[in-house]
Amino acid sequence: QVQLVESGGGLVQAGGSLRLSCAASGRTFNTYTGWFRQAPGKEREFVAGINWSGDTTIYADSVKGRFTISRDNAKNTLYLQMNSLKPEDTAVYYCAAKSGLYANNPRLYAYWGQGTQVTVSA
Repeated sequence: QVQLVESGGGLVQAGGSLRLSCAASGRTFNTYTGWFRQAPGKEREFVAGINWSGDTTIYADSVKGRFTISRDNAKNTLYLQMNSLKPEDTAVYYCAAKSGLYANNPRLYAYWGQGTQVTVSA
């Protein structure tokens, strides 16, 4: 079992920055972790993912060049640095974990946090 708790969401103006954190506990060793988001009326979508060692990352095209995913295994914490935020980035952001390799399908992730709201005003 893996438990995940997100923090760091909030309200920010367009062009601003936020950093999300996800504190993990339980059997976190060798998990693949990712950030997803879900806007009202839309399906949950993949934002970014990172492997256990932290040396391989992948991003959705919509956030590439603006968002950076990282992890600190010593602190059992996953991060998402979000820069140049746009109103279309407004959503509830979730961290998620799975065993094995990369996946962008949320159905393949077994563990989820409760989500944190990010609102970007124009």
